[in-house]
Amino acid sequence: MKIAYLTGEYPRATDTFIQREIAGLRKLGLEVFTSSIRRTGSEHLVGDEQRLEQAATFHVLETARNPLKLLKAHLRQLRDSPAHYVRALRLAISTAPAGLKGLLFNLFYFGEAGLFAEKMREWDVDHLHNHIATSSCTVAMLASELTGTPYSFTLHGPDIFFEPKRWRLDEKIAKARFVSCISHFCRSQAMMFSDPSHWQKLHIVHCGVEPERYASMTKAPGQGSLLFVGRLAAVKGLPVLLDAMRSLSDTGVTLQVIGDGPDRKALEALSQEYDLTDRVTFLGYRSQSEVSELLANADALVLPSFAEGVPVVLMEAMAAARPVIATQVAGVSELVETGISGLLCPPGDAQAMASAIRHVVEDTKAAERMGEAGRAAVISEFNADIEAARLVTLLDGYFTGQVPALRPNPTGSAS
Repeated sequence: MKIAYLTGEYPRATDTFIQREIAGLRKLGLEVFTSSIRRTGSEHLVGDEQRLEQAATFHVLETARNPLKLLKAHLRQLRDSPAHYVRALRLAISTAPAGLKGLLFNLFYFGEAGLFAEKMREWDVDHLHNHIATSSCTVAMLASELTGTPYSFTLHGPDIFFEPKRWRLDEKIAKARFVSCISHFCRSQAMMFSDPSHWQKLHIVHCGVEPERYASMTKAPGQGSLLFVGRLAAVKGLPVLLDAMRSLSDTGVTLQVIGDGPDRKALEALSQEYDLTDRVTFLGYRSQSEVSELLANADALVLPSFAEGVPVVLMEAMAAARPVIATQVAGVSELVETGISGLLCPPGDAQAMASAIRHVVEDTKAAERMGEAGRAAVISEFNADIEAARLVTLLDGYFTGQVPALRPNPTGSAS
């Protein structure tokens, strides 16, 4: 089976789970062609894995900037399949957000889809799969309509659920062969924004990690060291964590912040304002191996987000047998069982977060128990290879006309 994979930016330092999924599919015999709307910046190429993947990835916008290539691709689409071309153009217009700007954007997506459809035909793919259900999924839906190649997508959230009407989540679900939802919470949101006749094709496939990568880690050092990994943006709630750190000055707790983003300068200024510069270090993006090393030297991972899907960084920390402290939002509780594999706090509550941190760093035996329970949970339900096999079950099932279960059983091969 030949699969085209499309996402907005690939590979990204923050989306290593997509790389793991693609690697898992390839292990199971699928030929996967990776595509990205935009070329990722150099800050995301944090290791050889990312550099090799970028070199092998087709970049849609970069190619579309050549007007001759773009025109030729659309003329060939129109010549070879005029009915598909007209249907796709109508779909682009009918699903555009209100206003001239919304229409223009969808016509831009239609332009990209025509070019991408040409590449799909060159690859002779059997199926198209998309990650992240916003703009790149619009391109995927239109490319599917242009070529007649079935498509599916992985639904993450939370951003798509902020503006489901703008992104026409209902129509994307209706047009998709199936939808891979990362959690039950995510699936429930998809059900809310789609017709009940399509609910049977909404399945649960988790994002995953490689537990063996963390198998050799010893127990936490017990020095009161915390780690945050994520994009430095408002949704991650880092000001709340810095506020919590301010009230923990008596403990000597330190925090390392891995990641970058639009709020970095403001967060560094806030850290200085709170007199935390000797206890909080901003490290920027790091490679998977560097993150693993930093996890090995941390006592716990903290994630103070206001909105999430099911954070892969929590899975990585749990696979490393580290207790996690997170907010009780969206699908987080499907991963972290509070008091068992970590501690969950109300979002936005700095004092609750400070109390949870204090408990983890002061009660090392409880922290160790939570770490062990967390690793067991990840091995059982969030193993990247097993979740890739579940996705193969979906591809096989729909290819043969046999709809798999809500949470598909993993299969060992692809048709």
